[in-house]
This record gives sequence, structure tokens and C-alpha cells, in this order.
Amino acid sequence: MVGARGFGVDVGGSGIKGALVDLTTGELVEERIKIDTPHPATPEAVAATVTEIVARAGWDGPVGITLPSVVTAGIARTAANIDPSWIGTDARALFAAALGGRGVVVLNDADAAGLAEDRFGAGKDVDGVVVLLTFGTGIGSAILHHGVLLPNTELGHLEVDGKEAEHRAASSIKEDKGLSYKEWAAEVTRVLRRFEDLLWPDLFIAGGGISRKHDKWIPRLENRTPVVPAALLNTAGIVGAALATGNASPNERETGIAP
Repeated sequence: MVGARGFGVDVGGSGIKGALVDLTTGELVEERIKIDTPHPATPEAVAATVTEIVARAGWDGPVGITLPSVVTAGIARTAANIDPSWIGTDARALFAAALGGRGVVVLNDADAAGLAEDRFGAGKDVDGVVVLLTFGTGIGSAILHHGVLLPNTELGHLEVDGKEAEHRAASSIKEDKGLSYKEWAAEVTRVLRRFEDLLWPDLFIAGGGISRKHDKWIPRLENRTPVVPAALLNTAGIVGAALATGNASPNERETGIAP
């Protein structure tokens, strides 16, 4: 962390976005830089794009980077909306080398959004367990307890009444099946009830593009835990990635070890 600022890059299936972030407020210090995700989104191509974004910004400190992937010890274990060649790639070493050997933290994209929402967004005043769920092509998840992240939870793959949760309640299912908001909210309720029976959270935060229309479906939910829409929307990944660099220990920032 340099002067309470950090740099975050959010790697998505359609775009790669980066910006300098004020780590005390969660606000972007400058306008974000966005470049279309290369196709195919191979590790080398994505690393080159991330390097270009950081260079354009003129940033020379540690960099936090999200991936649509399970990330353990800096290694990508899965690949969603990026090239399958990511699986098994040492993403931390790849990005660190591309960025001239500086400190790099790599984390799951939903985890980054959860960190940001818990610190600066819809979960900032909640004392307890906060679960962020991103409803999109699938369901991403992040669990935080008093601001501490449990990484790579992948709740969207939990079986709910014979189907994976995201095969019931991802927003893509609503579109693919032509469900009304009432019909889709019933499926979301079923999934949330299973999650809350396992985790007993104090709050669910609903993210993803469909959260912008939260008034059409959140009031229809019938689970017991409060559900609120995400507040940071398309900046959450960037902010969470930047936060991850500030949360890392001095040794982690030096070596790029993900927290």
C-alpha cells in the first residue's frame, strides 16, 4: 500500500478493467481503464493486457488482480469465461513477471467484490457473517466474518434439491427459461434457504447485473435472512483487488503471495 492507495485490476470475460483506488474510502482516484478481454483469453494474452492497463495508469506499486477462477497459493485452479489453459497456471508468478517483478496478489473475482462490499458497500455496517452472491451466468460467492474472507467458497455449485444452485437461480436461468421475476425469485428463495441453513449469515448481498433491478425481485424473496442489493456494482472487483494488496502482510506484498 502506498499512501493509502492501491491498484486493482478486474479480469472479466468481456473486459479487463483497472484503476487506482483510495483504500480509505473505496473510491476510484482516477477514471478506470478498460480494454476488451483478448480472445482467446490465454494467460499470456491476459497478462499482456493487465500490463498495458497498469502502464497506462503510470502505477509502479503492488497490484491486485481478480480472476474468474478459484485461486489457491496464487495458482488458478478453474477457468470460467477465460481460456482453459489457465487451469494449473501460477497466475501470481505470471503477472509478477509481466509487471517487472513487483508484488502481486491474485484472488477470485467474487471474493474481491465481497471484500469491497463488506468494507465500503452494502455490508459495511454489518457485524457478523456477510455473504455476497453474484447472479450472472452462474452464481459467484464470497463469505466474510468481521471483514475476514473465507476464500474460494463456490456456493453456486452446491446441490439444492437435486440441482446445482446456479442451475436453479443464476440470472442466466431466468433468461434462458423465460421466467418471470416471481418465478425466478421462488428459485432464488430455495437456494438462499439452503445457504442460510448451512451458514446462518447475518446478511446476503445480491450482486451481478440483475441486482440493478432489485426492486423487481428482492421484495419477493421469502428466506429469513435480510437480502440487500450490492452498492458498488461494476467497481467492486477493482476496489476489492486493490484492498487485497493493502491487506497483505509486508512479505506478501513483496513476494506477491495471495492472502
